[in-house]
Amino acid sequence: METISTAKAHGGVQGVYRHASTVTGTDMTFAVYVPPHQDGARLPVLWYLSGLTCTHANVMDKGEYRRACAEAGIVFVAPDTSPRGDGVPDDDAYDFGQGAGFYVDATQDPWATNFRMRSYVEDELPALIAAHFPVDMARQGITGHSMGGHGALTIALRNPDRFRSISAFAPIASPLRCPWGEKALERYLGPDRAAWRAYDACALIEDGARAEEILVDQGQADAFLTEQLKPELLAAACETAGIPLTLRMQPGYDHSYSFVSTFIADHVEWHAARLS
Repeated sequence: METISTAKAHGGVQGVYRHASTVTGTDMTFAVYVPPHQDGARLPVLWYLSGLTCTHANVMDKGEYRRACAEAGIVFVAPDTSPRGDGVPDDDAYDFGQGAGFYVDATQDPWATNFRMRSYVEDELPALIAAHFPVDMARQGITGHSMGGHGALTIALRNPDRFRSISAFAPIASPLRCPWGEKALERYLGPDRAAWRAYDACALIEDGARAEEILVDQGQADAFLTEQLKPELLAAACETAGIPLTLRMQPGYDHSYSFVSTFIADHVEWHAARLS
C-alpha cells in the first residue's frame, strides 16, 4: 500500500492511499480519515460509496464529514467508484464505464476482467483496511450517494451480519426500474434480469433480505428524483417487509454535494449511535 498524501484535520489524519488490486487487476485509490484516538484503540468504521463520475476525492473535498467523525470517533473510508487506467474498458457516456462501476461484479466482456467492484468493496478493501488502520471490523456502517447509495443498500442487505447501520443519500432505489440501472446492469451482467436482482435493494428485500433499520435523505428538488431515484419504491418494499425506514424528504435540496454536505454530519451521528 502506497501513501499518496496525508493531512491533519480536526485532530485526526486524512489520508489518500493506493494499492495494486488483485480483484480489479488495476491500481485502486481510496481515502481514509482516522480521527484522534488513544494508542491501541480500535474504532468503528463508516464506509462511504460515491456516485456516478465520482472518485474518492469528491466526498473528501466537499463532504464536510471530518469534524463529525472526529467528534464521534469513527474512521471514514471512501473507495473509488470503478477501476481506472490504461487498458481498462471505458465508455463515452458519463453513466457507464470508468466512474460508473455500479458496485457489481461484471460478467460480460469486456467488463468482466476489471469491473468487479462488488468483490473489491465487500472483500479485498476491507481486508486491507483491517490490516493497516485502527479499526474494529465488528462495528461497521455503510452509506453512499446516488449510485453509491444503491451500492450501500445492496451491499448491506447482502451482508447483514457485517453492517450494523445503513444509510443513503438520494440512492438509486431500484436499478431494475430506472434508465441508469437498466443500462448498466444489462451491459455489465447480460440480458437475464434475474441476475440483476442481487444488485437492486427493492428486489433483495422482496427476496427476503432484511435490515434492522435504514436512514435515507432525499432532496425534493433533485432533478433525478422521479425518473432515476424513485425512493417511493424503497419505502413500499420496506413497509411490506417490516423494515423500519426513515425517509426524510428535504425541501429545496438537489442532487449535489451541497445536499450531501448539509446532512452528512447527521448520518455520521446516526451511525455512531448504532456502532457505539
